[in-house]
Amino acid sequence: MENLVIVRGGGDIATGTIYKLYKSGFKVLVLEIEHPSAIRRHVAFSEAVYEGVQKVEDVTCILSHSLEEAISFLDEGKLVMFVDEEGNAIETLKPEIVVDAILAKKNMGTNQSMAPITIALGPGFEAGVDVDIVIETQRGHNLGRLIEKGSAIPNTGIPGLIKGYGKERVIHSPAKGVLHNINKIGDIVKKGDVIATIGDVKVEASMDGLLRGLIRDGYPVTKGFKIADIDPRLEEYDNCFTISDKARCIAGGVLEAILYRRGKL
Repeated sequence: MENLVIVRGGGDIATGTIYKLYKSGFKVLVLEIEHPSAIRRHVAFSEAVYEGVQKVEDVTCILSHSLEEAISFLDEGKLVMFVDEEGNAIETLKPEIVVDAILAKKNMGTNQSMAPITIALGPGFEAGVDVDIVIETQRGHNLGRLIEKGSAIPNTGIPGLIKGYGKERVIHSPAKGVLHNINKIGDIVKKGDVIATIGDVKVEASMDGLLRGLIRDGYPVTKGFKIADIDPRLEEYDNCFTISDKARCIAGGVLEAILYRRGKL
């Protein structure tokens, strides 16, 4: 389908790309897993899997329950979400462009044969082998840069610094079980505050700040699973509900990559 982009993944970073491509006039179908685990849920289109619809800023994504329904929604000009972990819709719809925005730090099956233009975000892919172009996702001078040969910077496992805080900003599950939230995204918390529980285990805030991200209430987690994100900048409340600078920068790289590859076909 000409001008159709299929994006694998609908998390907060992927949402920046989905938003930009949709606003730029592309037909966009987002493929997700059955139980997405986005932390920054208010700015992740993946929440449409649970809610049926998800609005991020001024764009609404609607969940389709069949491929036929997805096609109908696309023809109506809607932004569409479809649960398809294996990406089977790609072979059926034959899109012009496939973007792997799963950000799993490894290739979950995306390859160059899927579409005339294939793009992947972050490490785990080799440009020119797995996909046409890889987009750098590591914060710094090269964020959003197009890579035509080689791979993105390997994952460090350490979040980017904000006001001198890095790994402290991210909270991982201290136990296995079902998470029950006490706080909500946007709350101001103090270090040691109990923000959630997993059975009898308390999940405490790792630092003072703004609770920018928190996984869905009732989500089954494993020990070490990323479940929350704290921003030390209390004045950045609105950022909890808008696409991040990082996601927008990466999105610009994806749009550039599409236009660049079109010019070479």
